Amino acid sequence: MATEPLRFPNLVTGNARNPQHAARAALYTRYTPFEWANSSLNQYNEADTNRNFSERLRCEAMRVMKETEEKTAVAQRESGRRLGERITDTTFWRNEVATELENMLAETSRLQDTRRALEKAIQDCEPPLHIAQENLYHREGRHGIDLVHDQVEQSLLSEVEQIRSCQCRLKQLHQRVCDQLRCSRAAQQELELDVKSKESALGIDNVAHTLNNFSRGINYYGGIEKYDNTLTTPDSWAENSNRNCQRSQNERIKSAQLRADADNLINTCSNEIWNSWGSTNNAFSRRVAETLEAKGKLQMHLHKVQKEIFDEEKNIELLRKAIIDKSKPLKVAHTRLEGRSHRRAVELCKDDAYNSLVLEVQELEHSLNQLHRKLEEAEAQHQQLLYTQSNLESDLRLKVNSLFIDREKCMGMRRSFPINATIKY
Repeated sequence: MATEPLRFPNLVTGNARNPQHAARAALYTRYTPFEWANSSLNQYNEADTNRNFSERLRCEAMRVMKETEEKTAVAQRESGRRLGERITDTTFWRNEVATELENMLAETSRLQDTRRALEKAIQDCEPPLHIAQENLYHREGRHGIDLVHDQVEQSLLSEVEQIRSCQCRLKQLHQRVCDQLRCSRAAQQELELDVKSKESALGIDNVAHTLNNFSRGINYYGGIEKYDNTLTTPDSWAENSNRNCQRSQNERIKSAQLRADADNLINTCSNEIWNSWGSTNNAFSRRVAETLEAKGKLQMHLHKVQKEIFDEEKNIELLRKAIIDKSKPLKVAHTRLEGRSHRRAVELCKDDAYNSLVLEVQELEHSLNQLHRKLEEAEAQHQQLLYTQSNLESDLRLKVNSLFIDREKCMGMRRSFPINATIKY
C-alpha cells in the first residue's frame, strides 16, 4: 500500500502544501546573506549618527538655556533699577508741581476777591446782553429762506456790540482781571493735570517695580513690546513740568501786579443801552408784521393749489374711466375680425365690413393713445401741483416757525425784562 507524500502547512493560508512547491518558492522569496549583513550595518551606522546628533543638540540646548537664564536675570535687574530711578524722578517733580499748585490756588483766590470787588459796576449790563444773545441763538432756529440777515438781526448784533462796548468802558481793568483769571486757571489746570498724571504714573511704576517672577496677575500680552505709545522723552518730560512751573510763576507775578493796581472805573451807559433796546423792539414788530402778511398770502395760494389738485384728480379719474370704457368696444372689434378670419376660400373677401372693422380698430387705438397721453400729462401736472403744494406747505411751516421764534420766544423774553429799571448809575 503506497504512502501519501508529506505535506507542510502554508504559513499564510494555513492549508497544507507540497514540499516540492515550498523548496521552489524559497529560491525567489529570500534575501542573500550579503544583503542581510549590509542591512544590519546600515542600522548600526544610522543609530550611531542619530545618537551623536542628539548628544550635540542636548549640549547646545543646555548652553542656550544657561545663556538665556543669565540674560533674563540681568535684564530684569536692570529694568527694576531703571524703574526705581524713574520713581525717584517722578516723585521729585510731583512735589515741585504740587507746591507750585498750592501757591497758584492761593493767588487765584486773592485775585477772585479783587474781581468780585470790580464786578458790581458792570453786573447790570449782563441781563440785556444775555437776552440779546439768546434772541440771536433762538433766531438761528429759523429754517430755509427765513434765515435772512434782516433788520432785526442787524439790530440785535448792534445791541450786543453796544452793550459790550459799554461793559468795556465801564470796566477796562475788570477785563484785564478776567483775562488774568483765565490765564491763571489755565496754568492751574495744567498743574493739576500734571500732578494727577504723575500720581497715576507713580502708582503704575510702583506696582511694576514690585512685580517679580512669582507675583500674581502676571500674564502674556502678545506684541506689547511692538506697541510704542510714548509721547515724550525724559528730557522733554522734565521740560514740560519745568515749563508748567515757570508759567505758573509768571502768572502769579502778573496777578500780584493786577491786585496792586486794582481800581474802580464806572461810566454811565443807560441811555445807549435803552436806545438799542427800543430800536431792536421796533425792528421785531416790523418783521413780525411782514411775516404775518407773507403767511396769509401763502395760505391763500395753498388753498387754491389744493382746490386745483382736487379738480385734477377728478380729471384723472375721468380719463382712466374713458380708457376703461374703450376696452370693450376694442375687444368686440378684435373678436369680429378674428372670427371673420376663419372664413373659407373665396369667402375671405376684403369687403366693406372688413374695412369698417379695421377702421374701427384704428380709430379706437388712436383714441386710446390720445387718452393715454392726456392721462400722462394730467398725472405729470398732478405731481407738479403736489410738489408746489409741498413747497407752499414747507414755506408756510417756515413762516409759522419764524413767527413763533420772533413773536413768542424773542419778544416774549424782551417784554418780560424791565430794561428801564436795570442800568442806573
